[in-house]
Amino acid sequence: MNTTMNSKIKILLDLKPALDGYAGIPQETRLLFRGLRSLERYDVEGLIQHGGRKLRPGVKPRKNESVSRRINKVSRVIVSLYEKPYRNIYEAVLDAVDSYAQRSILRARAVFGHTLKPSIFESAHFDDFVWRTFFAKTLDASDKKLVTATNFRILDVPRTMMHKVGIAGMKYSSSPAYIKVGTGGYDFFLAQTPFPGRVSDNTKLLVRYHDAVPVLMPHTINDKAFHQASHFQALQSNVRSGAWFVCVSEATRKDLLKIFPEAEPRSAVIHNIVSSDYFNEESPKGLVHQIIRNRLSSVEAFASSVKQINVDLESQINDDFQYLLMVSTLEPRKNHLLLLNTWERLKYTTMPKLKLVVVGGTGWDSGPILQAFRPWAERGELFYLNDVHAAELRILYKHARATICPSLAEGFDYSGVEAMRSGGIVIASDIPVHREVYGGAAEYFNPYSTEDATLVMQRVLSDEGVAIRKNLRNASVDVGERYLPENILPQWEALLEHIGAQK
Repeated sequence: MNTTMNSKIKILLDLKPALDGYAGIPQETRLLFRGLRSLERYDVEGLIQHGGRKLRPGVKPRKNESVSRRINKVSRVIVSLYEKPYRNIYEAVLDAVDSYAQRSILRARAVFGHTLKPSIFESAHFDDFVWRTFFAKTLDASDKKLVTATNFRILDVPRTMMHKVGIAGMKYSSSPAYIKVGTGGYDFFLAQTPFPGRVSDNTKLLVRYHDAVPVLMPHTINDKAFHQASHFQALQSNVRSGAWFVCVSEATRKDLLKIFPEAEPRSAVIHNIVSSDYFNEESPKGLVHQIIRNRLSSVEAFASSVKQINVDLESQINDDFQYLLMVSTLEPRKNHLLLLNTWERLKYTTMPKLKLVVVGGTGWDSGPILQAFRPWAERGELFYLNDVHAAELRILYKHARATICPSLAEGFDYSGVEAMRSGGIVIASDIPVHREVYGGAAEYFNPYSTEDATLVMQRVLSDEGVAIRKNLRNASVDVGERYLPENILPQWEALLEHIGAQK
């Protein structure tokens, strides 16, 4: 360890996913950063890196520069997240050369063992940027000082480029050489996905492993060749380098070990932290109509038809308004079409007044899903919502007849836990991770069978299902509490102590 008896354990935590959206890995990234920052024994800093854009470098370590020059450098880092900042002729030439031959240059540096040295992002004058860019989508405003009162590191090379450098090495070797990142001074570097790089010798690499979908279900991902190769090759490199894998579920850990059994001694399970925004509170059901009206999707391929809805939401959404809720990005793996087919069967038979509310951004291959939504949306029977805030989701979860989690594969699946914390009930696909995370607080159906899903939902939602729903709500209280920070963070402390003792 780099620490002495009285010094703190230093952790550099990968913040790249925090740029990518609201839920899933971005949400976990913010909650984990906040959680580890709240623990006295750790000194936690964040690594800022863009997926596809080259950033300007920040302040160089141990370089004596004026305050104004340092502030200007950090300010230019921020600009480079959005567009190229103004440069002098020397910088422009270097940037042009680097852009033209960046992959070759990085490949050569990787082969010859050169190190990428992160620069410093001094956040003291830029706390608004740090907060709103990386943390505000998930955390409470009371957390602002906690997560911004630290320096951050800048890795100016895009993450995608680092992956491409490694994959390009497959032309010359069965073991691609990833470039080394200078993490000296940190006891741990905690990456949120398989990391396309190596760390300094005195730093332990921890990979927060969310799922093996790009390897085990490559037919369900976008840009299949690149995502499969980048995930597998980086993962293989991490395994061979002796990294630890902190899996978000035992189901994910088992998938990891199917691919790399040798990682078993260096793998552990710590579930995700659930946001404090989800709790059971009294709220009028009338708020549902306001949320639906305000958050109706503006997706171009869908909005033109949605605008034709001839329905008075004020009169329809009252105490008799009954709906199923699904919260997830629109992509094939999430199984929206099975839910749609199941809901249609319920409407055609025993529950003709049941509505469907779907919340989530559009992912890859979402066109067929939106097309299937459109006829029902035009009739005011299905509502597709975007950009729903946590406080609004909490209301939707609470008043839904049930939250449906129909995915074919997941690493953790936040939506079910959030629904439980908000006082709702959950009906989920019968996959290992749902059984593990939701336990006895959900009812389960075969994710490949519309018939089975229909039978399960009828059983739970019918008048005869009162006892089932009561038992689910009672069980949800205990299950939801498992994922609170006070129950998850001690597991992180124990694991970091264990790994540190081995070092």
